[in-house]
Amino acid sequence: MADHIKIRNAEGTWVVRAGGAVLGESNDALELTEGDYPYVIYFPRSDIAMALLDRTDHTTECPHKGTATYFTIASRSRTYENAVWSYENPKEAVAAIKDHLAFYVQDGVTVEQV
Repeated sequence: MADHIKIRNAEGTWVVRAGGAVLGESNDALELTEGDYPYVIYFPRSDIAMALLDRTDHTTECPHKGTATYFTIASRSRTYENAVWSYENPKEAVAAIKDHLAFYVQDGVTVEQV
């Protein structure tokens, strides 16, 4: 793994909400830190209401993690374009984040420990 990336089990229970609705709650989330960036919580897909997410054609490349695919959140009040990302086939060094989702925290989308 790149020396500047660390993955560990996120302590406690984490919840993600969009437009006031709970999309998921997990005791098995991962915390990824990368250099000086704020940590990111990755939720297991099995703990997320995938029916509320629509995969998009958008992708990005990370030299350390691989290709990220994106999802839009369709809430009752708003649509959050490309607000969720996942490394479906991450590089071996960060294989722990496979089958996990991360969320862009923004107005209406929250990730918090409960």
